[in-house]
Amino acid sequence: MNPLQKIGAFTAALGAAFGAAYGIGVGIGPLDADPEPAAHGESHAPPARVEAPAGLQVSERGLTLDLRTTALPAGRPGTLEFVVRDAHGDALTAYDRAHGKQLHLIVASRDLTTYRHLHPVRAADGTWSTPVTLPAAGAYRVFADFVPAGAEKGLTLGADLTVTGRYTATELPPPSPTATVDGYTVTLEGSLAPGRESDLTFTVRDAHGDPVTRLQPYLGAYGHLVALRSGDLAYLHVHPHDAAEGDATSGPAVSFAATTPSAGTYRLFLDFKVGGEVRTAAFTVTAGTGAGAGHTAPPPAETGHEGTHGHP
Repeated sequence: MNPLQKIGAFTAALGAAFGAAYGIGVGIGPLDADPEPAAHGESHAPPARVEAPAGLQVSERGLTLDLRTTALPAGRPGTLEFVVRDAHGDALTAYDRAHGKQLHLIVASRDLTTYRHLHPVRAADGTWSTPVTLPAAGAYRVFADFVPAGAEKGLTLGADLTVTGRYTATELPPPSPTATVDGYTVTLEGSLAPGRESDLTFTVRDAHGDPVTRLQPYLGAYGHLVALRSGDLAYLHVHPHDAAEGDATSGPAVSFAATTPSAGTYRLFLDFKVGGEVRTAAFTVTAGTGAGAGHTAPPPAETGHEGTHGHP
């Protein structure tokens, strides 16, 4: 093949390549072209990000719950110590008050039959500590509920605790609309609905069945409610409808708004104060069936408040 024939052949091949490329480009379209409009009823938007329930993580938003006490003996007084550390490993020492305290500590057994609401004392180096006696051996979860200084919202971190001793499995009490503690009967009205906020109202009556109209302020309201999901012990955000002012008394009803992340069984722990003493009524509630209920069936939940002196 002479030089002119070679040049002609090369030109033809080059033209064929450009033609093929053009055809592919027309078929695919430009890379930066806008996507075709969605058909009616369809959306190209990414799914909404679902925020994980509180208390399931030991670290979040750059803060870590460092539980120094990882085991305690059953039925014997002990001391629970922990530190909240920042991203650099330093102890957090600046907190904003929420519900009257810098930090609320919740300790619950994995079977949700033992519950403690504690208010530990913080040392100058950032170490928190509180005395506690846990009656039964088994696996427990410790929740630190607090608001870092200057933060827009609070944070709940969780860590595991082991209580040593002979373990006996205990079933979760069945649902019932009432719970009795120290002669007081508490009735629950309302139900939990997965994925949205629900209203819950608790009415307190004394041993004679009379409404208790002398509920005293406790943690900035006439009642304090903690809700935990059975299984993983997800910690629900619960807010009282009415704030308490001064030393006034109120009752017999206390109302809350609770947001439930999913269907399932939950355990509700209501703290209320009468005659200067805080008591806890425990309820088992099922979300997703349209029925909310508490319990009176044995065995009763081991509820209580300890380490409430020396609050920072």
